[in-house]
Amino acid sequence: MIEKHNLKPARGSRTTVKRVGRGNASGLGKTAGRGHKGQRARSGGRNKLKLKGLRAMVLAFPKKRGFKSTYPNVETLTLGKVAANFKPTEVVTLEELKKKQLVPKSAKVAKVVLGGEAKSAVNLKGIKTSVTAKEAIEKAGGTVK
Repeated sequence: MIEKHNLKPARGSRTTVKRVGRGNASGLGKTAGRGHKGQRARSGGRNKLKLKGLRAMVLAFPKKRGFKSTYPNVETLTLGKVAANFKPTEVVTLEELKKKQLVPKSAKVAKVVLGGEAKSAVNLKGIKTSVTAKEAIEKAGGTVK
């Protein structure tokens, strides 16, 4: 049963703010809700505490580690190795080199340098060559595209 002495205002309808530091009878007297001593109890003490949050944020982010090259992963091959693994009629591309496991799957660019002997003609397509390797390939009857 609702009686006069049990009546209370609806929750949230009373929005008056408690005034701090106005005596013990106010409910927030003496230390005014700041506790005893310490940086937070002092006037103006909170300003320096903001740096703590900034430092925590800096420490929370991961640090950059390692090095990532802006140049593609260039794999070098000798002309003798390429000539030994491919027939004269085959066209050598980067995909073919990856299939025969002459370069790793992560390779973006392959380059053929002079080394060994090209006894048979080699046909390169989309693969870089050194000047001397190109001359040796063309001398043997191969092509570079």
